[in-house]
Amino acid sequence: MDVRTAETRLAGRLAGEGLRDAGEMAWATIWLEACGYGGCALMVEALADETRDLALTRDALGIDLQNVSCAYLAPAILHEVEANGRVFLRNVRHGLFLLPFAVRANIGLGCPVDPSFAVGGERHKNPYAEKLAQADAEGLEVGDAAWSLIGTA
Repeated sequence: MDVRTAETRLAGRLAGEGLRDAGEMAWATIWLEACGYGGCALMVEALADETRDLALTRDALGIDLQNVSCAYLAPAILHEVEANGRVFLRNVRHGLFLLPFAVRANIGLGCPVDPSFAVGGERHKNPYAEKLAQADAEGLEVGDAAWSLIGTA
């Protein structure tokens, strides 16, 4: 399946869930899939979550994400960092969803598989450009199980 078709189909499915950032979420999911990070499987997990939104409030330690999936919060987190600078995140779920947004915005990112890490600073290189170009040229192989669980089959 080509990248654009996958993004479009997934965006439609996510919009059907009433998610305000459906297009961005679909883009990030397919970006992760193209880079070999299993974005579709992570999205399946996120879609099972009851809590899908959180007011991002900084405190003395940073922002407590309260285990709300970054599949839903990533666009807002990156906007918050762009507006207010580096922040330490804690109680992070699905932190890999921050990676596509951080790379696109040239913002540094701590280890997104840890339950706590920092976001902010400047990134000087896109180490994923080659994988993304290959996915654009050759398409994606998305696992049927994850794709059907998302409901796009």
